[in-house]
Amino acid sequence: MSETDDLDLRSLDDDELALQMHDDLYDGLKDEIEESVNILLERGWTPYDVLTKALVEGMRIVGIDFRDGILFVPEVLLAANAMKAGMKILRPLLAETGAPSVGKMVVGTVKGDIHDIGKNLVAMMMEGAGFEVINIGINNPVENYLEAIEEHKPDILGMSALLTTTMPYMKVVIDTLKAKGIRDDFIVLVGGAPLNEAFAEAIGADAYCRDAAVTVEIAQDLMQRKHNIRGGGTDSSAA
Repeated sequence: MSETDDLDLRSLDDDELALQMHDDLYDGLKDEIEESVNILLERGWTPYDVLTKALVEGMRIVGIDFRDGILFVPEVLLAANAMKAGMKILRPLLAETGAPSVGKMVVGTVKGDIHDIGKNLVAMMMEGAGFEVINIGINNPVENYLEAIEEHKPDILGMSALLTTTMPYMKVVIDTLKAKGIRDDFIVLVGGAPLNEAFAEAIGADAYCRDAAVTVEIAQDLMQRKHNIRGGGTDSSAA
């Protein structure tokens, strides 16, 4: 029985409710998140503010504790599931109001590899950070990535591999993007147990992401730099 069973969410003021949502996300309480999202919308919060101040901020805390080994995969999956319930309410409203998008990611496991859990966790954590994620599944030849890129026009392409034998296929995908002259249109992130930073650099990826929480941090950082460059500003942040 959760602590919020006897808590009247409507009795909380806006700031208290947002903080309670951080706790409820952390505990994976889907019903409470749905109710709280609806309460804030009724009170006149914009869908974008509900997303960023309540949901994304809550998942940021989950991500930090996952990265630091305080939370584990089952708990993160529960939190992500609660986040998804809130997003189901907000997504159509965000589209209607033309709210700014954090970014869009296509992610999939490469050809020959059928490992799914790590990639799915990345997809959930990225959604939790406000990204739109298109998860194209496992065992993807280069054609699948190209089709998804053409259809969805993402900012980020994510590739996963858990086998040393399938790792090299990531280079096939990146080399194909280069050959088509579109490599620089995307941030390319790679991940999986046998990879490391040196491998990512060698195949021409933008970054190696060792876990889902780190993926979110790197994606946000690289998106910010991309916007700075496009906006003509100078990026003064230290690498």
